[in-house]
Formats: sequence, C-alpha cells, structure tokens
Amino acid sequence: MEKVKKTPVPIKFSQPSAPTPAEQPAASGSSNPAGEGNNSNNKQDKNGESTFQVYGYVMLDAGYQFNQNDPDWFDVVRPTKLPAFRDQFAPDGKTFFGVRQSRFGVKSGTPTRFGELKTQFEFELFGTGVDAGQTTFRLRHAYGELGHFGAGQTWSPFMDIDVFPNSLEYWGPNGMVFFRNIQFRYMPLKGNNAVTIALERPGASGDQGVLTDRIELQGIRPKFDLPDLSGHARFTRNWGHVQIAGMLRRIKWVDTLDDQFDLSGTEVGWGVNVSSNIKLGKNDIVRLQAVYGEGVQNYMNDAPVDVGIQRNESSDPARPIEGTALPVLGLVSFLDHNWSKRFSSSIGYSLVNIENSEGQSPDAYHRGHYALTNLLFSPVENVMVGGEFQYGRRENFRNGFASNDYRIQFSFRYNFSRLFAF
Repeated sequence: MEKVKKTPVPIKFSQPSAPTPAEQPAASGSSNPAGEGNNSNNKQDKNGESTFQVYGYVMLDAGYQFNQNDPDWFDVVRPTKLPAFRDQFAPDGKTFFGVRQSRFGVKSGTPTRFGELKTQFEFELFGTGVDAGQTTFRLRHAYGELGHFGAGQTWSPFMDIDVFPNSLEYWGPNGMVFFRNIQFRYMPLKGNNAVTIALERPGASGDQGVLTDRIELQGIRPKFDLPDLSGHARFTRNWGHVQIAGMLRRIKWVDTLDDQFDLSGTEVGWGVNVSSNIKLGKNDIVRLQAVYGEGVQNYMNDAPVDVGIQRNESSDPARPIEGTALPVLGLVSFLDHNWSKRFSSSIGYSLVNIENSEGQSPDAYHRGHYALTNLLFSPVENVMVGGEFQYGRRENFRNGFASNDYRIQFSFRYNFSRLFAF
C-alpha cells in the first residue's frame, strides 16, 4: 500500500511498494501508518510477469503525555478518549513506549485476459475493539481486484487516504473520513480520472443518553438489512487532485421488548466528502478535506455514535421518544514541507463537530480538536527518525466541561520491501 514515486523525491519516508493514484510531490512521503496510496495500484513488472512483494516496517514510538486519556489508547491522540469529567483517567503525566505501528504485508499481481489480478494481505500490531491497548495482530487489508471489480477489506470509497499527513502519531486527524471496510466495489473508470462505487458492510451505534438505564430501552436491537452505498469521483491534474465522495445508508433498529411501547425506528444516513491535495512548488503539499453528513460517524476517524435520542413531537403515546441521525462536520487542513533532501515537517489542524440531540447526556461528546507539528529526518534510505508535538481537546455537550491533552512523541522506523517477478 505504500507509495512508489514516479520521479525522484527528496525524502522517501514510505516503503516502495505501490504508486499512488497520481504522482505525488516531494513532500508527500508518509511516515505514518495510514500514509499509503490506493491499494488498487500494485507494482507490476514491466514485462507483464507475475509479481509477489513482501513489505513492511518496524517502528518504535516513545513519548510523554502531559495530561490524561483513556489508558487503552495510551499512545495515540483521540479527542473522544479524553476525560469527560475531571480526573476521569488520573493522574496526569505518563511515559509511553510501543511498537504497535509495526506492519507486515504481501501483495501479488498476475496478468490475465480480464486485466491484472491484484491481491493484498496486510496486518499490524495495533489492537482495537476487545484488544484495545494490546500489542496484537490486527488485519488491515484482505483484498483482491480483477479488472474493474474488487472485493474484500480495504479503504472505503467514501474516504481519501491521501489526506493523511506526514505524521508520527498513529491515529491521525479526527475530522478525516477513515475506514477500512468489507466491500464489493466496481471501478468503471480508472487512471488519472477515476470513479469507484461500492456496497459496504453496514454498521452503526446509538446513544440512549439520559435514558440509558430505562428498562423500556433494554430491548432495542440494531437491524442491518441493507448494505451501505458509497462512491467517489477523483480528478487528477499536474497540481494535485480533487475527490468528491458520497455515502447513503439505512440505519434501522427494532424494539424487541413486549410492552406498551414501540420504539423501533429507521433513519437515513448520508454524507458528502470533498478532499484535495494541492502542490505548492516542489517542496510543499497541502492536504484538505471537508465532510458533512448525518449518521456517518462510524466512517470518521474519531467520532462518537451515529444515532442519538430525542422526544417524539407526535402525540403517539406508544412512541414518546425516537432516534435521530446525528449531524457531523469534519475538517482537515495540513501542510507537508520538505526542508532538504533529508529533513521534512508537517503541521496542521483537524476538527469534528457533532450536533447533539436533546436526549443526550450533558457530558456527551460535542466537539474535538486535533493538531500537531513535527520534524522528521531520514539519515539513509528506508530509515526515519523524528520528533512531534501533538495536541487534542474534547468539549462536552452542555455541561461546560472540556479537557486538553499535550504530548511529545519520538519515533524510529525501518522500512523493508522485496519484489519477486516470475
């Protein structure tokens, strides 16, 4: 998934395993776990031979957190995991070490009469879900593509991976659309101008807010009977690219409790995501993204639930409350700059803003801020060291509480890649 440059570049922070959809400027090499190009572009032997590539890197992260956050997320900046009330994760100040960004992957490319057959299998050591906080295997990509069709787990077409900055912090900008999902995709147009349409695995979460402990809500169960529909159109020019993406989904829940209430419901989730990379000369690239929608939070890099609760304005006594898809705004703005052939920096800011429903609790997540700046050094090819200052902020819905996080992180990374043609 990592980038191969079509022209020489001052710094190569990424392993040379796959080209991006468009030629990237000098400052676009990524030292982060997500800084990788479109996986549909496997490296192919010029003579049309089959290829097999082994790639990855070993990465050490170490740093100091000045304030508090959820200990399961000790080595990342996630505003949703900052304290919702005073001293929730006390005490302040923690040193952290980890190798969870380390990664291993394989790719293959085989010419066929229907086009190139491409496959990718990739994992890392960053535990999430039930493995949150652990150093354990985690699947990133299990994907295959033949001609204009692809299937498996990979980047959602609703996102633009090239928005991810040249950073050390693993999780990345909170306002970025970022989701690897199981999907079936169709790509009618490929190349500098590309179109992708996909049916994706559905999923969503809800917040019962101030009524969480009510017995009447204990029988609410999600029902996902339709896939999510996503797609994008991407236009690439010499100055960079623009991508316009969309999402449409149905979020449904069923009240299985046998009582006088019927709290079943359905909401339509939708989103529009506009993103771009803009080259500013030979040494700078601006990465921009703006997304707005309702009920698409699980496609965001760091956002809370998709559905909230509110009073039902109708006079139906069986439905005193109802669920509502929560509107969300996400913004990303970063500048990557090359100082020289060996030094580069990234600086930028990201935001998530939720329009909460009236039934959510006062300490519900409302707004999150994310920012960082760094200095990265590549002493030799395939080796990167660097330092980074990171900032995160969480603001609650309506109790006035906010929490801040400040971090310093230092990282070392060694890339490896070997291509076999046969």
